[in-house]
Amino acid sequence: MTAPEKAAAVQNTTHPMSVTARRELSDGVVELELTHVDGHTIEWEPGAHLDVVLSSGLVRQYSICGGEGHRGVVRIAVLREEEGRGGSREVHENLHPGTEIGIRGPRNHFRLVEADRYLFIAGGIGITPILAMIDQVTRQRLPWTLLYGGRNRRSMAYVDELTRFRGSAASSAEVIVVPEDEEGRPDLRTALTDLEASTAVYACGPEPLLVALEELAEELLEPGQLHLERFGAAQSAVDTTGDGGLDSFEVELASTGEVLQVGPDDRLIDVVRTVEPQVPFSCEEGYCGSCETGVLKGLPCHRDQVLSDEEREQNDTMMICVGRSRTERLTLDL
Repeated sequence: MTAPEKAAAVQNTTHPMSVTARRELSDGVVELELTHVDGHTIEWEPGAHLDVVLSSGLVRQYSICGGEGHRGVVRIAVLREEEGRGGSREVHENLHPGTEIGIRGPRNHFRLVEADRYLFIAGGIGITPILAMIDQVTRQRLPWTLLYGGRNRRSMAYVDELTRFRGSAASSAEVIVVPEDEEGRPDLRTALTDLEASTAVYACGPEPLLVALEELAEELLEPGQLHLERFGAAQSAVDTTGDGGLDSFEVELASTGEVLQVGPDDRLIDVVRTVEPQVPFSCEEGYCGSCETGVLKGLPCHRDQVLSDEEREQNDTMMICVGRSRTERLTLDL
């Protein structure tokens, strides 16, 4: 088994976890400490997220905000969304110390790149992946700034922890907390103006925040300087004009050699799941990464919002919930 195949196998394996601690962080946000039932190591880096498999069968993605992976312990924080699809409600109502759940992953398309300095921008629950990043760069004694916006102070998780990070930083560190009911929305233009190219910008939060940053980045930042993590599909649809995606093609499953037909009205994931129903999936809109699948032969047509341009160019993995093929046959690592 190759290294990519081993990584895929690990990511798609469901691991038994137990809730070992729970605390209320802020209005509507609960933090859970999850510990591997068998004590296995969980290898992760800042920016990673887990697929949490709930007892109802729902699968939801939550960023890892801390933990001790070598002891099989990770922490996640979950915002209760009353207008959501029910996953966060189930977490808040049913997950307490002693409850057992499953996780898949970790997966990470939001990794920290090496930089001289970091600017972190978080909106609301978007602070969760940023918290782990700040922990790492603080340990590395690198300078950083956090611009953290939220509806009000009561709803903003981890403010006290962030203050402690700033106090323990050996190099320059700044935390700017902007509750909207007191100060309005964060001044993104000022934050991005005159940044040195050696400063990496990481942002996570509501879609309007990310769209605004993307627009400003085109004007104020160097290509590749801005790194985003989305919790939902982008407001603007992926432009498929001229992307080479075929209306009809064949998909081969490497493990069995079985060849399936994908028609103009078929989604690749639906065709695959007719013979491989255990294939992981969740959002079905190309932003969560749960259905990421290795590509062994052929050229995939990428229509997701997860992979970077560099990852797309490698053509060795794809999100099969939205992707198609640019060649007559696509062989998947399934």
